[in-house]
Amino acid sequence: MYEADLDSFVRTATAICGSREAGRDAVHDAFVSAIKGRRRYRRTGTVEAWLWSSVVRTALKQRSRRRDLPSADPLAGREPLSEDGNPEELAGVRAAIALLPERQRLVLFLRYYGDLDYAQIGRALGIKRGTVSAALHAAHQSLRTHFEEVESDVRRT
Repeated sequence: MYEADLDSFVRTATAICGSREAGRDAVHDAFVSAIKGRRRYRRTGTVEAWLWSSVVRTALKQRSRRRDLPSADPLAGREPLSEDGNPEELAGVRAAIALLPERQRLVLFLRYYGDLDYAQIGRALGIKRGTVSAALHAAHQSLRTHFEEVESDVRRT
């Protein structure tokens, strides 16, 4: 699973903790921890969900450690989450995502960077599928509203 889904794990961890290097470290640490603690797996869900949960938790811890670094911008030092696109537009998207509540950001990252379906996201985050759906809908709506406001402001000037 590590080899097969490494890119998805790293993309998601990078989105959560802010840099590719930190994302790779988080994935590595999560798998080391999972292997060492494999007896803690209770078989109440899939191994995949258990591993995704570990990656998310480790990336969140990694991100909180990085917040100790001085910076006024919560996204400062983050690598682009995409290779294409205008850097100014990408910065605007990243800033808008940073304004979302934590659960909405995690659901977005797992859906679009991890390429997980709603049931897998629910298992990874320990929430119901309906909650995943609601969080993703709310995130989409918040982003849509944000960019409509930006577009409206641009038209006025």
